[in-house]
Amino acid sequence: MKRFIGIIALVIVTFIAGQETGAQNLKFGHINRNELIQAMPEFDSARVSLEKLNKELQNAAELLQVELNNKYETYLKEGKNMTDLVRQTKEQELQDYQRRLSDFQTNAQNQLQEKQVALFQPITEKADKAISQVGKENGFIYIFDLSGQQIAYFDETKSVNVLPLAKAKLGLK
Repeated sequence: MKRFIGIIALVIVTFIAGQETGAQNLKFGHINRNELIQAMPEFDSARVSLEKLNKELQNAAELLQVELNNKYETYLKEGKNMTDLVRQTKEQELQDYQRRLSDFQTNAQNQLQEKQVALFQPITEKADKAISQVGKENGFIYIFDLSGQQIAYFDETKSVNVLPLAKAKLGLK
């Protein structure tokens, strides 16, 4: 929120400075980057691919869970009649199977996240490139991303980085 307020303050200051000089025609724009990305045809195919992988992993996890439940029920039914050594062996098997299920779920989550990055990163890069091209071609100084409350593009030749001035003001190097 502070960042958004800072951006709005920057816009206001720039607007006022632009009115005082009168010679500059400052162009600002805005975009909902998420809406742009979701409108891209690649988004739908990536989403479908990710959902398919998610469903496959969920089905496999459910099968493992059912198998674990069956083994546990069998242990409960037959546990009374087992010797201590057999009971300990069965308990160890159940713990090992539970650990395997847990490891599978962790690995499945990691695989799903990696697939999501692999599928959606090229799409977001393509959208960002298009936003930058639109900014340059149409003479925008800033394009604000309404979905993330950040600047999606700014013209480095028409914008001054005030970081060195702010550092000097604070006595920093």
